[in-house]
Amino acid sequence: MALKERLGTVVSDKMDKTVVVAVENRYPHPIYQKTVSRTTRYKAHDAGNTCRVGDRVRITETRPLSRAKRWTVAEVLSQSPKAQEVST
Repeated sequence: MALKERLGTVVSDKMDKTVVVAVENRYPHPIYQKTVSRTTRYKAHDAGNTCRVGDRVRITETRPLSRAKRWTVAEVLSQSPKAQEVST
């Protein structure tokens, strides 16, 4: 069975070794055919505490790490402009 992957944006990094990632899913409405977006929030494991709010990340499914964490950060695709200012 293949591991599920999602692309999303970090919306919270206040927990230790955990980030909240918002994944937006776009689909056409079944009757009106207008594009509807639904946002799902996942708690993901960030072992090095490297992610900051606004970062674009790829998360992958993993074994349960806690009551709410079933995802881990696979890679940081792009850093937010604010995170780049802090690191330099």
